[in-house]
Amino acid sequence: MPKLTLQLLSETFSIHSLPAHNAIPEQVFAANIYFIGKTNDEVSIVIPEHIKLSSDNIEPDWKVLEVVGPLGFSLTGILASIATVLADEKISIFAVSTFDTDYILIKNNKVPQAVKALKHNDYCILGY
Repeated sequence: MPKLTLQLLSETFSIHSLPAHNAIPEQVFAANIYFIGKTNDEVSIVIPEHIKLSSDNIEPDWKVLEVVGPLGFSLTGILASIATVLADEKISIFAVSTFDTDYILIKNNKVPQAVKALKHNDYCILGY
């Protein structure tokens, strides 16, 4: 598979956890970019860090690498390949996929290490 281009987004994000029965706070929908995941046990919200939410748990200071797409559903191994490069460097990720592409969240202090590893593995990184 050819290596892809990743775009480092300028915003810093927080990941919030809320009880499953909670309503989604209105300020989430005003954000320029957000991700919501809901299960029977919890609601997870990824949102730019400057937007404050009241939540059970918060994990701040994440940067986002967007796989420049759109990506076809027939493509395989994209997220796995990126995750493997970062795992080999002991860099934890939080991944989100949309209809068009994948987003890989990494802690802000790991960005230089992640970019170096990805470039070493022939990925093009924009915005860094």
